[in-house]
Amino acid sequence: MTLRKKMIEPFNAQIKSEFTASAQYIAIAAYFDDASLKELANFFYRQADEEHMHAMKFVHFMLETGAKPTIPDTSKLRNEFSSPADAVQFALDQENAVTDQINNLVDLSIAESDHAANNFLQWFVTEQVEEVDTMTTLLQTIKLAGDNLLLVEDYVRRNPPHAAAQPVE
Repeated sequence: MTLRKKMIEPFNAQIKSEFTASAQYIAIAAYFDDASLKELANFFYRQADEEHMHAMKFVHFMLETGAKPTIPDTSKLRNEFSSPADAVQFALDQENAVTDQINNLVDLSIAESDHAANNFLQWFVTEQVEEVDTMTTLLQTIKLAGDNLLLVEDYVRRNPPHAAAQPVE
């Protein structure tokens, strides 16, 4: 089965988006690590690993379907945040943007009658529901905790992300 020609460029764009998200999560993790918020830092380091795994899923799918993936530079990253809530809001905005990108890829796969691509993308549709929910809950927790970020640290320690990064096959 071959990936439809019109899917190749958008899939390569998604690879860039996923690698950029991974690097961005490392920047957010470093922000929390620098503030001695180790649980939040570890949460975002795990998120970075997961985004890397997402990019690799696209790379492998493209290769398996006869398309050549292009490994891009990442987009410009943000390294400064005004508060923990600002950092998590940025992550939530990023997840919402990725959700839109995945939905656009699903729409394209339907328009192109690329059933293999559509099937592949369904995992990402489900994953984005979890990602947006996780970031929304984390942002709400930070807002509820106010200045007591130790409560947030405890919450993150007791509630690991929905899906830990799995090794790429």
